[in-house]
Amino acid sequence: MNTLNELKVKAKNLPKRLMAVVKAEDEDVLKAVKKTREEGIVDAVLIGDKAEIKKISEQIEFDFDGEIIDEKDPIKASLIGVELAKEKKVQALMKGLIQTKDFLKGVLSGDKSLTGGRLLSHVAVFEVENYPKLILVTDAAMNISPDLIQKYQIMKNALQVTKILGIEMPKVALLSAVENVNPSIPSTLDAAIISKMAEREKLKALVDGPLALDNAISKEACEHKGINSAVGGDADILLVPDLISGNILYKSLVYFANAKVAGIVVGAEVPLVLTSRADSDESKAYSISLAALMGN
Repeated sequence: MNTLNELKVKAKNLPKRLMAVVKAEDEDVLKAVKKTREEGIVDAVLIGDKAEIKKISEQIEFDFDGEIIDEKDPIKASLIGVELAKEKKVQALMKGLIQTKDFLKGVLSGDKSLTGGRLLSHVAVFEVENYPKLILVTDAAMNISPDLIQKYQIMKNALQVTKILGIEMPKVALLSAVENVNPSIPSTLDAAIISKMAEREKLKALVDGPLALDNAISKEACEHKGINSAVGGDADILLVPDLISGNILYKSLVYFANAKVAGIVVGAEVPLVLTSRADSDESKAYSISLAALMGN
């Protein structure tokens, strides 16, 4: 796939998924649910303040005739969503008007946890005008300062998304500030070790690093620096060193490059849609479409 619209088209051609929206009394979220529901991508169970949900739905002309579960308390609403996912009644969960920590409290809670001990990580899929294909950035939202083993799992979580996108041999660039191993820059050491780990495990992916961002996405930069890399200049996945660098890259792509983006959290039993209030309706709809594909 080269565009997010292709992702949406693929989601339309599959059986409609059922998604639970936790604290759904949010206009932007309901607009995205309305859009993807009308396009036949998802149906929804709305959890939250029922009166407010109905009020907002009327304002945006959303004739929702599905199930609304009345629960004003955010933690209890999150737990209801998790229970629906545990019972396999829904195939995805979406965060509405609720703080991320409260939403995840339900996902991570005790014997009701949806993680099974797995690491959760955020995967953003970008459509950038001057890049010839979709490119993934991970992890820009969940893990603050992941260690070596966590980075390896973050990479493997992202590979689940590339599989859904139909990328048979994804190219993973392990980002740092430079392309040479430097003991003074720990992320370069992690990148070199992860590359070897992937080789030993025989992952169905080409993994290389450390690579600076320019080397990861520009063949010209690689040629200029004399870098011979199967990944360089053609990356499918950009694995960032930490949340700070990932967050800056994510927002730079959105605000400077006007990139379109879909984002989900991977690692739970069902995909989690954690959109930001700053995300456009279009971005939220793309994220729901991606979750529908992951939950298929």
